[in-house]
Amino acid sequence: MPDGAALRVGTLNLASGRGHDGRVLTSPALAAAVADLDVDVLAVQEVDTCQPRSGGTDQAAVLAGALGAADWRAAATLDGTPSPFRRTWTAAEPALRGPRTAGTAPAYGIALVSRLPVRRWEVLGLGAGRARLPLRAPDPTTGRPRLWWIPDEPRVAVAACLDGLTVVGTHLSFAPPTSVGQLRRLRRWAASLPGPVVLAGDLNLPGGLPARLAGATRLVSEPSFPAAAPRTQLDHLLALGDGLAGSDPAAHHLRVGDHRALTVTVRPPATR
Repeated sequence: MPDGAALRVGTLNLASGRGHDGRVLTSPALAAAVADLDVDVLAVQEVDTCQPRSGGTDQAAVLAGALGAADWRAAATLDGTPSPFRRTWTAAEPALRGPRTAGTAPAYGIALVSRLPVRRWEVLGLGAGRARLPLRAPDPTTGRPRLWWIPDEPRVAVAACLDGLTVVGTHLSFAPPTSVGQLRRLRRWAASLPGPVVLAGDLNLPGGLPARLAGATRLVSEPSFPAAAPRTQLDHLLALGDGLAGSDPAAHHLRVGDHRALTVTVRPPATR
């Protein structure tokens, strides 16, 4: 990346590749859904690897191919298949998998894809909270709607250190006390990374709150959830550190995911 050159950064909650009708898209349809999203670096949340429900697709690899990404890393938060029943999954150790390592077993987590050369990759485990999320959904045995209590999953952050900029992708807890603590831990971690830093992801915290808590600059101020008629902004692109300018912020209603994708152009300061 040329010194001080602009690049486009984005974030997308993929919802395991589900389209607007709730069905998981095939690999070609998934690639087509994001192909027009012109970004140099994309943080992605709720990404399936080898899941039966998504046809065994390595969704991180599909996204990278669709965007023409030179490099990518996936970080599983769960091994197995997410469900209200802990016996179907176990917490994954914070680790990175890239294009040279094929997914071989069901996993679920986040990914960070980059069209630009990455100098180094970093990963940080953020743990899980004790809260459970109430969710009304059909019972697979009866087909009748019922209330499920979804346990919080472990959370993780992935950093791509580029020339002149670091992008951190994450997906924080749905429980506000936990997500606030995770965000503060991320802020401390980001201070150890080559700056400036863009924090990208579904932070599960609304509006301007994440920027205030992190002492960051809010690069996009657009409602992002739910995708069809967004009422609140849960997805964020934040600048940590001085000298990072943002322009052309946008929200995109794609054919995949239950959140709108957010993008912004950033221009790191030129080195002297």
